[in-house]
Formats: sequence, structure tokens, C-alpha cells
Amino acid sequence: MAGSNPIERIPTGINGFDHVALGGLPAHRSTLVSGTTGSGKTLFAVEFLSRGITHFGEPGVFVTFEETATDIRRNVASLGFPIEQWEGEHRWAFVDASAGIGDEAPAVGAFDFGALLARIQHAVRQTGAQRVSLDSLGAIFTRFADFSTVRHELFQIASTLEDLGVTSVLTAERPEEYDGVTRYGVEQFVLDNVIILRNVLQRGRRSRTVEIVKFRGAPHRTGEWLFTIDPQDGIVVVPVAFLTPSGHASLERVTSGNGKLDEMCGGGFYRDAIILISGPSGTGKTLTSLRFVSAGLAAGERCLICTFDETQEQLFRNAAGWGLDLKAMRDSGLLRVVSGYPEEASPEDHFLRLRRAIEEFAPSRLVIDTLSALERVVSPRSLFDFVIALMAVLRQKEITTVLTASPTGRLMPAGTSTVTGEIAGLADVWILLEYMERVGEIRRAITVLQSRASAHDQSVREVTIDEAGMRIGDPLRGISHVLRGTVGTARLWPDTEETEGP
Repeated sequence: MAGSNPIERIPTGINGFDHVALGGLPAHRSTLVSGTTGSGKTLFAVEFLSRGITHFGEPGVFVTFEETATDIRRNVASLGFPIEQWEGEHRWAFVDASAGIGDEAPAVGAFDFGALLARIQHAVRQTGAQRVSLDSLGAIFTRFADFSTVRHELFQIASTLEDLGVTSVLTAERPEEYDGVTRYGVEQFVLDNVIILRNVLQRGRRSRTVEIVKFRGAPHRTGEWLFTIDPQDGIVVVPVAFLTPSGHASLERVTSGNGKLDEMCGGGFYRDAIILISGPSGTGKTLTSLRFVSAGLAAGERCLICTFDETQEQLFRNAAGWGLDLKAMRDSGLLRVVSGYPEEASPEDHFLRLRRAIEEFAPSRLVIDTLSALERVVSPRSLFDFVIALMAVLRQKEITTVLTASPTGRLMPAGTSTVTGEIAGLADVWILLEYMERVGEIRRAITVLQSRASAHDQSVREVTIDEAGMRIGDPLRGISHVLRGTVGTARLWPDTEETEGP
């Protein structure tokens, strides 16, 4: 009966990939990993073996057609893979077929596949290998004049590996990011499983994605998934925690640092809440987030601030203007500040740095100021993926988080950006700060647009900011067109507050 005997999986151990693959690669089969130069094919093949040894105690054999064994040992040393030690322990074996390949002229039959397969069989039996990686098929297939020969030889390789009972990864070059699967166009028809790695140039930056094209007879997640290559962790698929959501929801409330805002939100924020504060520059987003941090520090909680718009020194200086000594808070050991401009790295790398800081520092509260800065260098989809992945990490660890965002335009008559609106749909609490026009002057106002699972104040209140911080006043009267189709539109405020608007 179909589905009664699901295909066994072999976890790769690659950070985040097994979530996308719904458990790992189909066992005892060959998987084609195809990509352009720099997409991470060789690293995928190396990590597949290395994680097998470190995580699952499964020995492996690495067959190399391009780089020498010495080059591979040296290139992955920064990841902490002691390949030479594993070789001495007979847990890793190289079959080095790189020597002389580039010196021979392409010709049918010029490469002795029979001898190669015999060497692979010997290495597998000698080590008891359960995993095999071949990198890269293109180095030898360029020697053949027709595609039928390529298909025949690849079938022989796959059949031999299957007879050995190993799970294997075979890498291959592809000429374009979105044009065909491989250079020859036959590999994907011979092998049961196909994975594509991409390295696309967007807005002047490279963005890597992984896509599972097919797992024959086995389910998997579809679409492209962002990943990065970290000097310490190797390949990291970014939406790693989004795929394993926490089933717990906290009932504990924490203060925002502003008693009036707590009242507006129904008694404060839930411990695992994600709070979005949106509004144009100068309306008080950073001040509100810093008061949130100050309240956490007063309660003895660890707090982490990530700023994309200013340096740590600028943040300290600006906070001092509101009577907040962030430097002393940092020196106490309860506060850590991570700063860096968006242009310094890809969103995947920013995510990885932030996730690492969360794991190392274990904060109870987090502030990210401001997400909108990332819109300067990434696509809307990349930013949305960044936020989804981050939210899942934060919810699992019950970290109360404030995210700030600005719409396009300093005074934002054009309203909130599309990305900010989508992120608001994922947040638990959405607080809007905006400018309001009164005859001859501009004033500020605050509204709680959303507070999930909690009653909240739906009025629009005036906000004043002085050296003591933010003060939230009484509900305003006589205002209309609160949203006007886009959140954040500047509004008219009549002189007579008692007059009800239409």
C-alpha cells in the first residue's frame, strides 16, 4: 500500500538543512548537489561526511576529482573538522582522483572508471563507511564527447554506490543560476534526488539559496531557502527555527518601562511577545525601546540591543540625553550592544551574528533598532525571511522583543512600507507613533493598533518627549482618517479638542 513503508532518512547534520529536507537525505541513495562556482557544493559534500562522523558516528569516504586531499584538509580546518585525525582513526578516507585529470585530453574512455570504482569499494570496506561524497563530476565528464556516455558512466557510479549500501552526495557544476540543473542535463534523470545551490547577485551582494528539486518517493519542503556560509558553523540554512515552532505560550506579563503604555497594552507585554513599534524618524521609537531595556535591567534581566542605524558610541550618547547611562548598564554585565550597518554583511550573516549573540548572552529582552535600515540592501523577501527566522528563535526562548521600523519618507505621508506591514501581521503587539499637524505646529501621537490575546486601549493619545523621557497624555478628540488606507498618515488636529470628528 502506498505510503506504508516510508523511505528511511539519513540526517545530514548540516545546520537547518534537515528541517527543509524533512529529516535528511533518502538513505542508501545518491543525491546530486548542483550549483555554480562559489555556491557551496564542496562544503556541502565535506559537511555531509564530517557531521556524519561528529553527530552520528558514521565513517565516510571523500572522492575528489579537482582539489587535492591536502587542499581540502586545509580549507575546512577553520570549521574544526580534524580530517587528518579521522583518517588515522580509519573514520575518513580519501580517494584522490585529482592527479593528472587536467593533463589528459578529452576522449571517450580516457578515464578508467573501473579502477576508480574499485578504489571506492576498497575505501568503503576498509572504513565501514556509511556516507560517500564525490566532488565534482564535471571534472571527469568534460572528458566525454557525448551525453550518452556521461549518462552511462553516471549510472554505473550510482549503481555501485547503491550496491555498497551507502548514502552518497555527488556534486556537479551548472552554468547559470536559473537555467537548467546541470551542465550536461542528464545527471538529474539518472539520480533519485536533486538539490540546487544558488549564489545570486542582488543589489550588489551575493545571496545564497538551497532548493530541493526532487526526492524521488520522499516528501520535502519546496522553494528556495536562504543560507549562509559561516567561518565557524559552515552552511547554515537561515529559517532554521521557523520549522520547529514552540507549542508554549507565556502568560507572564512584563513592563514596557512606561506605565501608561502598559495600561494601553492591557497590563504590559507577554513574556514571549514580539512588539513592533513603527513610525517616522523622531517620533520616539528608539526612546521607547531604550525605556523597555532600562526596565528590564532594573528587574535584573539580561538585555541585548542590536542597532543598525548608529554605532554603540552614538547610541550611548543619545541615551544619555534622556538620563540613561547605557555604558554603566553594559559594564554591569546585564547589557550587551551589537552594532553594525546593514551594508557590512548579508541578512543571513546578520541573522547568524544575532542568533549567536542570543545563544551566548541568553537575554530576557531584545531590541532591534531599526529593521527598516535593512531595506536599503536586501529584497523584501530576504528581509521577511530574516524576521520570520528570528521570531521563531525568540519565541522558543521566550525573549520579549521590541522591533522598530520606519516607513519610507521622513514624515511618512506615503505611509508604511509593504514589508513593515507584513511584519506587523506577525507581531503580537503593534504600536504606532506618528506626527500630527495642528495649526502652526507638529505634535506626536501614539496608538496601539494591535495586542493579541489582550484587551487594549484603542484611543489615539498625544505624546510629548522631554529630558525625562516620553509622556503619554489623554485621548485626543476631533481627529479623523486615522489610517486613511496606509498607517502613519499625518492628520489634522483641530484647535477645539472637544469637537468630535466625523
